[in-house]
Amino acid sequence: MKPMLTKFIIALSLSFIGYFLAQTFFDETQSRLLAVVVLLVTLWSNEALPLGVVSLLPIIFFPALDILNTAQTSINYSKSIIFLFLGGFLVAIAVEKINLHKFIANKIISTFPKSPRGLITALAITSAILSSLLSNTTTALLLMPIAIFLSDINALKIRFVLAVAYGASIGGIITPIGTPPNLILMGFLESQNLQALAFFEWMLKTIPLAALMLIIVSNILALGVNDLVIEDKYIKDNKLNNEQKRLRNFLFGLIILLFLNSPIKPYYDGLGLSDAGILLSFGLLMLIPKLGFLTWTDTKKVPYEIIFLFGAGFSIAAAFGATNLAHEISQMLLRLTELPAFMLILIVAALITFTTEVTSNTALISIALPIIYSLGNSSSIDTNLVLMVATICASYAFMLPIATPPNAIAMSSKVVTIKQMAKYGIIFNIIAIILTSVIAYILW
Repeated sequence: MKPMLTKFIIALSLSFIGYFLAQTFFDETQSRLLAVVVLLVTLWSNEALPLGVVSLLPIIFFPALDILNTAQTSINYSKSIIFLFLGGFLVAIAVEKINLHKFIANKIISTFPKSPRGLITALAITSAILSSLLSNTTTALLLMPIAIFLSDINALKIRFVLAVAYGASIGGIITPIGTPPNLILMGFLESQNLQALAFFEWMLKTIPLAALMLIIVSNILALGVNDLVIEDKYIKDNKLNNEQKRLRNFLFGLIILLFLNSPIKPYYDGLGLSDAGILLSFGLLMLIPKLGFLTWTDTKKVPYEIIFLFGAGFSIAAAFGATNLAHEISQMLLRLTELPAFMLILIVAALITFTTEVTSNTALISIALPIIYSLGNSSSIDTNLVLMVATICASYAFMLPIATPPNAIAMSSKVVTIKQMAKYGIIFNIIAIILTSVIAYILW
C-alpha cells in the first residue's frame, strides 16, 4: 500500500476511535466535532495531504456533519489577523527581493559569536526583544528571511528558523502588548472589573520566565550542530544601496507606527488603528509602481496555505463555542478545583498548552478565559494567577504550526517540516509547562 494512502487510513482510523471515545462524555454533535479535530491534527502531523488542503477541510466537513453551516465556517477564513499576515508576507517578500535581509544578517554575524550556538542565541534574543514591543507575528515575518539566509546548511537553517519562531513566542509574553492573548486577558480582566497588572509589574513577573526559556531553547536547538562551520562568504561589503535604504526607511516607519499604536494601559491608549490595517497598508505599498518594490508576479510567493491554516484554527474555535463543547469541558474541569493549588496550576498550564496546538492561541484564549475564571472562583487559588498562567501557556505551544503565528510563519519558510517542529516542540512544551507552573506558584 502506498505510504500516503496508509497515512490517510491511519488518520481516518484515529478519527473514528476519537468519535466513539468522545460519545462516552459528549453528545453526538460534539463527538463529531472532536472526530474532525482528530482527523485534521493527524493529517497535519503525518503530512498525508498538503497543509493547505487539510486546512480547507473544515469548510467541507463542518456543514456536512451539521457542526457549522458553510457561512459560519468560511467567515473564519477572513478574520483580521489573516490580513495582518498577508501584509506582513508582502513586506517580508520585498525585504528578501532587494536583499535587505543580507545586510541585517551580516550585522548579526559580525556582532555575535560566529558559531551555531551564538547565532541561534542571537536570533532567539533578537526575536524575543522585538516581539515584546511589536506583535510576535510581525517580528517573525521580518526576521524569517534573515534566518533562512544565514546558512546554506539545512540542519542550521532548521535551527535558525525555529530560533526566530520560538524566540518570538517566548518574548511575546514579556509585555502586555507582545501577543494577542495578553491583550485579550487585559480586556477580560477589565470586563470582569478585576485589577489588571500595570505594564512594568507584568514585565517583572514575566522576564525571569522568558529569560530561562530563551537560555534553554537556544541551548537545546544548538545540540548536534554546534561543531558546524558558519560560511564566510556573506561577510563582504556591507553598505546599503539606495533601494535598500528606501525599504529600510519604510520598515522604520512601520515599526514606529506599530509601536505608537500599541496601548500601554492605563497610561496610553495607542493610536486606535488596526494592526492588521497597518500591515496590509504597508504590504500594498510594496506593490505601488515607483514607490514599492514588488510586482504582482511576486505575490505568488505568499504562502496561502498558512492563511488557510489559521482559518481552520478559527473555525475549530467557533465550532467549540457553537456546539457548547467549551462549556461541557468547563463543567468537567470544575472537579479540578478540589486539587492542591500547584496541581491545579500545572493541569491548567498543560491543558492550555496542548489544546492550543490544535487551534489558534488567540481563538483558544478567548474561549478559555471564562472557563479558567470559573475554576479560579471555585477554588482557594488567586483567580488572576490562574488566568495569567493560562494566557502565557497559550503562547508557549511549540509543536504544531496552527498553535501560534510564529510557528505558522516558520512552516511557511518551507525549511521546517511538521515532524521536525513537533520533535522539538514536545520538549519545549513540557519545559514551558513546568517552568511556568513553578514560577507562578513560587514568585507570583
